[in-house]
Amino acid sequence: MPKVSQEYLDARRTEILAAARRCFVRDGFHETSMQDLLAEAGMSSGSVYRYFSSKQDMIVAIAEENLAEVVHEARRQAERRPPVGLGEAVADLFEVIKTKHAENGFAAIALLTWSESLRNPRLAERLTTALTKAAADLAGLVREHQHGSQLPPDVAADSLAQLITATVPGYILQLATLGPDAVDGLPGAARALWPAPGAEAAAEGSPRP
Repeated sequence: MPKVSQEYLDARRTEILAAARRCFVRDGFHETSMQDLLAEAGMSSGSVYRYFSSKQDMIVAIAEENLAEVVHEARRQAERRPPVGLGEAVADLFEVIKTKHAENGFAAIALLTWSESLRNPRLAERLTTALTKAAADLAGLVREHQHGSQLPPDVAADSLAQLITATVPGYILQLATLGPDAVDGLPGAARALWPAPGAEAAAEGSPRP
């Protein structure tokens, strides 16, 4: 019997999770049965159970994918050199989320995950870990921009980062429930609310029409 490559195994796992995402976005976690998942993936139960022992395992895996994408993007923004303005970083994060939602229902899965975490301790733990990492990365970005900007220097960077982190779920909620057109103006609002250091002075010094 030929040996199956890791690349093949990873591709099959990705295929199963993509099918599960489509089912969950369409019908929700609890209305989706394993038979629904098998039919959507076009695979036998044996093939799917090789990768996931239950529907709950799929839910956790998809939630972890969502969370990892947010954490990765928050870290990427914090590590950009030269540093970008805080508003620019938040705006870029919004745009990435919007693109992911168009690709795979990212925002809808996020809402389902938040609800499920209230009854699933395993999921709640992963959600807490991911949000803590994202807030820590944003706190580093806040510290870089607290001096010489409109961010108040007398407020702890961690508190400001938590406030900014709290805007992301609000953006996701509006994207999932109201649609992409409803959030079109939010990246620009973030850039205006938290301008890069020196941006205001440059704007004031520019010639007026």
